[in-house]
Amino acid sequence: MDLINIAAAVIYSAVSKNNATYALLSAGVAAAIYLIYRTSFERLEVKTREAESLARLHLATAEALATAIDAKDQTTHGHVRRVQIYAAGLGKVLRLSELEIAALKAGALLHDVGNLAVPLHILNKPGKLTSAESERMKIHSTVGALLLTRVEFPSPVIPIVRHHHEQWNGLGYPDGLKGDQIPIAARIIAVVDCFDSVREDRPFRCGMTCDDAIALLLRESGTHFDPRIIELFIKHLPDFEAEIAALGLPQQQPPTKVLEPSKLVEIDMAQTRERGCYLAYDQIKNAHREVYALYEIARTFGSSLDIDDTLAILVDQVGHLVSFDTCAVYLYDERQGYATAAHVAGKNAILLKSKCIAPGEGVTGFAMANRSAVNQLEPSLDFAGRDSERCIKYRSMASLPLVKDELLLGALSVYSSRLDQYTDDHMRLLETVTKLAADALANSMHHAEAKSNALTDVLTGLPNARYLALRFEEEVSRARRTGRPFQVVMLDLDDFKIVNDTFGHTVGDKMLREMARIIQTQLREYDFLARYAGDEFVLVVQELVGSQVEDLRTRIENAVSQFSLHVRSDHRARVGISIGTATYGSDGETLDQLLIAADRAMYQVKSGHKLEQTTGTPVPSYKVPPAQAGGPLGDPGSDLDKQNPSSTAVS
Repeated sequence: MDLINIAAAVIYSAVSKNNATYALLSAGVAAAIYLIYRTSFERLEVKTREAESLARLHLATAEALATAIDAKDQTTHGHVRRVQIYAAGLGKVLRLSELEIAALKAGALLHDVGNLAVPLHILNKPGKLTSAESERMKIHSTVGALLLTRVEFPSPVIPIVRHHHEQWNGLGYPDGLKGDQIPIAARIIAVVDCFDSVREDRPFRCGMTCDDAIALLLRESGTHFDPRIIELFIKHLPDFEAEIAALGLPQQQPPTKVLEPSKLVEIDMAQTRERGCYLAYDQIKNAHREVYALYEIARTFGSSLDIDDTLAILVDQVGHLVSFDTCAVYLYDERQGYATAAHVAGKNAILLKSKCIAPGEGVTGFAMANRSAVNQLEPSLDFAGRDSERCIKYRSMASLPLVKDELLLGALSVYSSRLDQYTDDHMRLLETVTKLAADALANSMHHAEAKSNALTDVLTGLPNARYLALRFEEEVSRARRTGRPFQVVMLDLDDFKIVNDTFGHTVGDKMLREMARIIQTQLREYDFLARYAGDEFVLVVQELVGSQVEDLRTRIENAVSQFSLHVRSDHRARVGISIGTATYGSDGETLDQLLIAADRAMYQVKSGHKLEQTTGTPVPSYKVPPAQAGGPLGDPGSDLDKQNPSSTAVS
């Protein structure tokens, strides 16, 4: 500008003196000065454009980094971009400078950059954080500020990142700033970050509605947040929501403002850019979802040794990785030779419950028989058996065997009505899950077997004396609750000692197993039969009254008397049975008291059987008052059958 003034003065002087030579020389100087000015101005414009381009590049880089961080967090979906729009909009409402608004845009994107230093299991924890985990989470604001110190932002971004968790009342972190001590940009981010976060679904809670989120801000106004910022944010929220909708960003609820047709072209361009961004976003998020889901599977599988819990966890976690309409886990029983659907989720779950598949049968059976994953086979092959299943239709399925150390445990099958087929990526994920599941299932099955062995008689497969004690306590609780009695029945085999002495203990063991089976066939499904000791069995039955007692005795005695065990050539072994009963309440209230009473009644019947064999007089009843009892419980010397062996035991 000074050069132009000088040139003008020179030309004016030349004209005023009417000096042509001087005027010509002055004109040349003025032209040179103009050329110099024009060149300098163009260079300045280039530098300005370069600076603006660099600023846009910085912001685009920050946005890409923020998108990656947002994708790393499995609980957020477009969070930073919505916060950016809220924050920039508030900055304009508050008439902040262009520099401050630029800082808000960058700060909104980068306010959680410090989450890179927070472990994934804390960041994505499906539950409330412990105090120690909360303290670790708090480092993200200071770490984020430190990470950005080496970036030469043209606007004050770092204070936003460091102080966006300060509180209006001074109780925030990391520095405990209060009121106007907190940078205004950080106060803005604090409000909009909270508003958007609480509206998202989290594993440990559902997202709030817009009205509930606003109510939360109002409750925290003047304590956690700047009251003036909250007032302006709520007032202009509809405009901010419309802008978010126009850009096609993920939203917690539909937009409420109709867009003007004149803006459609501009919006389409913005949406195209956003779609491209979110393609990358989805890829990053899916990768982290996979890692997180596998971590959760490994963690939760170790939380329970119960088979049902393990199966429920397996199916639930598969649903986080692979889409399905139905998921079924089949457990293989080597003794029976087939697998049963132990847990089914989704469509047709009732129809498929307890479905049985043998190795080689259908797609699932093929996977089990070959110990390898199966894909792209016709799902209807799994439902070609029962008429009730033939109506089940799916477009695709995949089945994977559950194998641990060459031992077949079962199979996991997923069925879909929408997918044309399960992809290689799906199969990779399912194979990883089933390997983890096989380990967990093997542990659960081993635990169940050990628990069952502790409560089961190995020889007969019946509950043992320990299980009897547990069942007795359950029956006592039921009787006290309902006021209805139950009976404890003692059953002792007659002539069993002769079978052992004549044919050996192997035949005797087989006889015990057969007796257990025969007695069980005469009982109701809710009656409880246990092997107590030696050739003694104990039965717990509910509410036997009147003739039902005699009916039970007759059925069991007849079934036992009709059975004979083929031993060798023309030899067969036979036993009889003596039965005595005691009633809870009238004959005792503890298991020992009732067993003693039932045992006394049983020995009286046993004596009657001996009398019947010698005189032909039938025994009238198997319930005998304790005063008429024979020997004490467990006293082998009182067993008349063992003192006077009967010749009817062997033929």
